[in-house]
Order: sequence, then C-alpha cells, then structure tokens
Amino acid sequence: MGKAKYTIGIDFGTESGRAVLVDVATGEEVATAVHRYVDGVIDETLPGSDVPLPPDWALQNPEDYLAVVEVTIPAVLRQAGVSPEDVIGVGTDFTACTMLPTKADGTPLCALPEYRSNPHAWVKLWKHHAAQPEADAINRIARERGEPWLQRYGGKISSEWFFPKVWQILDEAPEIYEAADRLIEAADWIVWQLTGNEVRNWCTAGYKAIWHKRTGFPDRSYFRALDPRLEDVIDRKMSRQIWPLGAKAGGLTPQWAERTGLKPGTAVCVGNVDAHVSVPAATVVTPGRMVMIMGTSICHMVLGTEERIVEGMCGVVEDGIIPGFQGFEAGQSGVGDIFAWFVEHAVPPVYHEEAAARDVGLHELLEEKASRLRPGEHGLLALDWWNGNRSVLVDADLTGMLLGATLATRAEDIYRALIEATAFGTRVIIEAFTSSGVAVDEIVACGGLPERNRLLMQIYADVTGREFRVARSTQAGALGSAMHAAVAAGPEAGGYSSIVEAAAHMAHLTDKVYRPIPENQRVYDRLYAEYVRLYNYFGRGENNVMKVLKRIKAEARGEA
Repeated sequence: MGKAKYTIGIDFGTESGRAVLVDVATGEEVATAVHRYVDGVIDETLPGSDVPLPPDWALQNPEDYLAVVEVTIPAVLRQAGVSPEDVIGVGTDFTACTMLPTKADGTPLCALPEYRSNPHAWVKLWKHHAAQPEADAINRIARERGEPWLQRYGGKISSEWFFPKVWQILDEAPEIYEAADRLIEAADWIVWQLTGNEVRNWCTAGYKAIWHKRTGFPDRSYFRALDPRLEDVIDRKMSRQIWPLGAKAGGLTPQWAERTGLKPGTAVCVGNVDAHVSVPAATVVTPGRMVMIMGTSICHMVLGTEERIVEGMCGVVEDGIIPGFQGFEAGQSGVGDIFAWFVEHAVPPVYHEEAAARDVGLHELLEEKASRLRPGEHGLLALDWWNGNRSVLVDADLTGMLLGATLATRAEDIYRALIEATAFGTRVIIEAFTSSGVAVDEIVACGGLPERNRLLMQIYADVTGREFRVARSTQAGALGSAMHAAVAAGPEAGGYSSIVEAAAHMAHLTDKVYRPIPENQRVYDRLYAEYVRLYNYFGRGENNVMKVLKRIKAEARGEA
C-alpha cells in the first residue's frame, strides 16, 4: 500500500470557519479545527464605529475568512502530524449568497481607509435582508417581462440572492458600486485569495445569481429595465465564465503556502455552497434521496433527471450539486433558531433550576420531558415562521404563531409543538416536490440537529411518513469540500476522477434509521391538515395580520 493521502475541507459558516483533514482513501476525519470570526455577524455597528446599522443588515469582515485559513490549516496539520507533502488538495464551501465588492486585484473595499466607514463596502452576509425592496422589484419586473428564469426559483427570489444585494449597493451607495471593479461571492473570493485566480463557481452562480448552464445570465435588456446603470453589470463587474464543481481553480500561491504550512501548488478546487456540498458527503449521488442539512435552518436538497418547476423552491440548477442531474433546493429559514429562541427567552426559572441540578442542558431537559407526550396530547399547533418562510411561500415578512395554549400549557408542550411545526413545514416542501414529479423516497439528515435530538428525528419521520438515515460525518460541509478537493487533485495525485467516485470511498452513513410509527402518523396526519389550513390562511394573503403587526411595530419604533 502507498502512503496515505489527505485533503482539507474548510466550511465557512455564519459565526466561524471549520477545517477538517480527511483521509482520501477512507473518508476518515483525522483532525479538525475551528476558528470563530472576531467580528462575527456585524448587525449593530461597523467595527470601530458607534454609528448604528439600519434594521435587517447583516455584514461580515473578510479578514475573518483569511484568519480561518491561517489558523485552522496549521492546526489540523499539527494535530494529525501529517506532512504537507501528503496533502493533495484544499476545498472550501460558504454560506450563500454572501458577497462583497472588491478592487481588480481582489482587495475588499472595506479594507481601504477611504471606504471603511461605508457599510456597503463590507461583505453582505447571506442573511442580510435589507435588500428586500430590490428583490421585490426584481421579481415584479421579471413577471412583467415574462422572464423565463423566474420559475426556476419558485417564482420569486428574495433579499438573500446576489442581484438584490448588488442593486442595493447601487441604489444607496453608487460611489461604492462605481469603486468596485468586481462584485463577487465570498465563496469565489476566498479561492481567488488562495490561488490568485478569479474563478466563479457553478453552484452560487446557478442558485444565487440567476445563471443557467444553457442560457447564461438574464439578458442585458432585463438589467437595463431594472436600472440603466446595471445594463452591463455582468461584463463590467462579474464574469460569464463559470466553472464546474470539483474543477481545479489553481494551485496554492507561495504566500498562502507559507502562511498555512502546505506545499505551493497544492490543488484548490472551485468554491461551493455549504448545503449543496453536503449532499455527496451524505452519500447521495442519485435521484430520489433528499438530503436535509438540519441546523439553525434547514436546506432540502434532492436530485432529479429533468428540470421541473416546483412551487417555492430556492432553485433548480443543472449539474448544480452532482454532475449529470438537476439539483433542486428548498429550505426553511428557521428551525434550530426557533428552538433556541424558546429556550433563551421563554422557559420558566424552575426548568433552569432542574437542568442545573441534574447537570443537563435545557434542550436536553425539554427533549426528555417532551418525549413523554403522545402526539396531539399538548393540544397545540404552531406555524414555524419565526424567521419568515423560505419555501414554499418565499415571504420573509411572515411571523410565528402558536395556537391552542391554555393556562395548563407547559414549556415542554410548546417545545414539542415547535418541533412538530418545523416537521410540518418540511412535509409541505416534500409534497411540493412530489406533486411536481420530483421523487422523494428516502431522507438522509446531516448537520447539528440529527446528532443531538432523537425526539426531533422521530417526529420528522412520523410527520413525513419517510425513513430518515443519518450521515456519519457531523461536518458534512467540510467533508464535502474535502471530497471535491480530492476530485480537483485527480487520480494522478491520489484523488478521484469524479465526485461520485469520491463519495463511494469517503462518504458514510451511521447505522441509525428512524422509521415512521403508524399510530403516530395517523395523529400527525390530522394535525397536518389543520397546519395546512393555517399555512394557507395566514401565508397566502387571506389574512395579512402578521404583516400589519410588523408595520405597526415599525411605526411605533420610528422605523417606518
């Protein structure tokens, strides 16, 4: 046997970046390191400033991304005692759309003194929602013009997409737009830094920047209809050359080799999105098996053989996840975040005291108590829109609701009802896919929640009526990036010729299977029917009380 070869995958998340060092032959994760962003999510004031940011802003400092690379790669090499000569590739994945304006050499505008005090010069994080007016106009004008691409995104894009953020810069800070030689996804910017090559990836372009493998970007006339100054945005500020996933973007520059301890020229693959790169890491490379990345939110990814139009999907992109297939994406914008909200803001002191006395976490205590309840016993029903609705309604202005509470309602009742509500939301998404001809026969879960909350997994199986398998890796994004790095390195370096081949060797599932319990399914079917009635009543315009309340709140706070 030859000497073991390794790749490094780096997953750039919302609060931190995580690197894993992976054995290419087996997929074993031999070392891991995490670096928290110093500036985290910038949503109150810019670093070094006391000027408040407006509502719905979410920025980041690109220096934090560089620090992740500089800290975590030497850490995993040191931890595992692996020689740099045996590391054949580096792969990265990012939240999306997370974008920034730069100069022609890749320097972020926020790094330049003359622009540092302008919020538009900084990275706009995926959950920057202040560009919603631009997103609304993008959708309206696309509908008026009959733009064919709109249906590929479920009929509506949101403030999280690339062009709303671009247009907001132009609207509110035209001087920043003009100063920016390039507007680029952070997923592509980090690869540019590591290789010296500006290489834009298939995944973010397809899912977040309205690019299509066969037709490219929307026509210049569409961008002119938005704003004449945007007519040439693709050719002036972006690129029409889009690179497939797993391709080699270039080799590690001498400067970054020195900063990381790796060898100059080490293969670096094109960037990817955290959710999408997790699919092959969960062993899924064929249609019919949905991957759910379950954490603060949920992304639902499934492969198909034909391009289908599915209500509220986040996108369908040919070769966007696995070459040779249509990659479908949907999502729920609040899941673990909702449970965290409840635990942090609404659990009585007696529960805190019991958890402390027993030396367990509040989530663990509530899961234990909630698991003693039979389906339907608490008499509650919730709408899981604490952070708006991504799929299938695509409406960030919707809010959460709890129905059926009485003076006897306890914390564990609400906790279970919130879990059930998010499971009902997933069932809506699954039924949207299946009714449109996209099969969902089995589900593979990955992310933080499947590992920590067995009750949640059983409820999801009962509500959806499907078996749930669980990916072995708890770092599916980073593992998926390491797998793509093995493809970029290629067989000649000890890697693989395709992501399908890499998945056969490097991706694994646990032995745990969650199967629906028939008697639970029958109760949940009845509750789901009521959930759907509420979903349509409050979510499709019949009763807009949620939006009225948001307007009244904004007026009371002087924000309207």
